[in-house]
Amino acid sequence: MKAEELKRCYAAGMRNFSQANLCRAKLLFTCLVGADLSQANLGRANFRGADLQRIDLRNADLTRANLKGADLSMANLRGANLTGANLRGANLFRANLREVNLTLAGLSEADLSRTNLRYANLNRAKLVGAILTGAVLLGTNLSGATLLKANLTEASLIEANLSETILTGVIMPNGTIHD
Repeated sequence: MKAEELKRCYAAGMRNFSQANLCRAKLLFTCLVGADLSQANLGRANFRGADLQRIDLRNADLTRANLKGADLSMANLRGANLTGANLRGANLFRANLREVNLTLAGLSEADLSRTNLRYANLNRAKLVGAILTGAVLLGTNLSGATLLKANLTEASLIEANLSETILTGVIMPNGTIHD
């Protein structure tokens, strides 16, 4: 499926694009609110600034995708592969990122408030200035991640792996600032 075909079908009311192959698709600033792209191949796709609220991306391949500034609030990305993806400044408020692979992903300045990151892999991810207020990080792998000046107020870090994680200037769950 090509990007233009997806846009036409979406405009015509179609929402089910499960298992679509949109590798390298250019979908900048596209509105796909509530679409089903579960199990889709979206590797290297460009969703910069797209409106993806409540989108279903379960088990999708978003390897090295560009989601810079995209609105993924309340999206379901459970089990998705976002290795090396660019999510800088993305809105992931209340998104389901359970068991997601975010290894080497760029999440600086992203809003991850109230996000479910249970058992997610954020190995060596960049979360500089990220907002993780009230996020659930139960069993999350944050080893080698950079959380410089991130906000973890009220976040749950139970059983999270913080080995070699850079926490300078981080607002911790209890409100203290980590030096």
